[in-house]
Amino acid sequence: MSAVLASEAVVPVAVPQVDGTAIVLLGTGVVGGALLKLLNTPAASALRLVGVANSRRQQTDPEHLADRGLREKLKTHGEPRDDASLLDALERSGASIKVIIDATANNALAARHAEWLEQGYHVVTANKALAGGALAGWRALQAAREKRTYGDAATVGAGLPVLSTLRRLRQCGDALLTLEGVFSGSLSYLFNQYDGSQPFSVLLAEARKLGYTEPDPRSDLSGEDVARKLLIIARNAGFALGTDEVEVESLVPEALRGVDTETFLARLEELDEPLARRHAEAKARGGVLRFLARLNQRGKARVGLVEVPATHPAARLYGTDNQFALTTTRYHSQPLVIQGPGAGPEVTAQALLGDVLAIG
Repeated sequence: MSAVLASEAVVPVAVPQVDGTAIVLLGTGVVGGALLKLLNTPAASALRLVGVANSRRQQTDPEHLADRGLREKLKTHGEPRDDASLLDALERSGASIKVIIDATANNALAARHAEWLEQGYHVVTANKALAGGALAGWRALQAAREKRTYGDAATVGAGLPVLSTLRRLRQCGDALLTLEGVFSGSLSYLFNQYDGSQPFSVLLAEARKLGYTEPDPRSDLSGEDVARKLLIIARNAGFALGTDEVEVESLVPEALRGVDTETFLARLEELDEPLARRHAEAKARGGVLRFLARLNQRGKARVGLVEVPATHPAARLYGTDNQFALTTTRYHSQPLVIQGPGAGPEVTAQALLGDVLAIG
């Protein structure tokens, strides 16, 4: 086994082009907030932040925003959110490189990625909704990214070198045959910890409190986020998979899928019995449970909870580790394995910054 670590179109303003990179940051949540901190470090000294926005407010300055404390300021101060004026700040910056960073999980913003590329902006994103969504959206994105850079390292593995490694292999004529792994930091943590000594619902509540899951844990337990990551990797490997071609096992009981978040959290114990039964069955056979994503050479894809032997690579993960095992025409007898922290705002923000700095 080898290891390695939608708003109005903006009319361009005629301004003299100068050297430098101007950026607009969309999203000031945990990842966006971590990125704002990185923008205050020497590594980002050549970048000019000319716009920043949360879901309701924004601040712009075509020269450079004083970004200290911006995240807190936007909670109470700023102009009403307006994408057109954010893009206008990029145009008026005079920078030769103009970058939009999407640090949200907003579907409507993701739907505009191809449009922004067509307009001449580079896009760097942690948002999986377009690349891991409908196949038509993926194809539109591929056509548009020929014009500008689409930085997507943060969409898979919180910035682990998964997509970059896969692309390099393909450039060298290698081809992905099969893919298997643990693609969710939250689900990795839950099943690395789950040993039957306490109910799954207790572990889930603790993981939520630690920030390892989304505020509504069904976003993690549904398997849909893992499916998006699988689609992104598979499509980058040349598999033209649609969303309906991935079999997804949800860990959310049918009766809890349509209720509000508060009700779901009050009824977490309903997850316990079926998972306890599956854990006991696996343990009796010397196995453990892991939430795996799998893709075979014929393009059959599945994400869900499976029993694996205690000797399986996924059985030896720690904390929120992700693992991606790529079997290719050249890494055939043993897969190429990429493993490391698969969650965390700092490493995700670093992946975003790295993609911005790579544009030149």
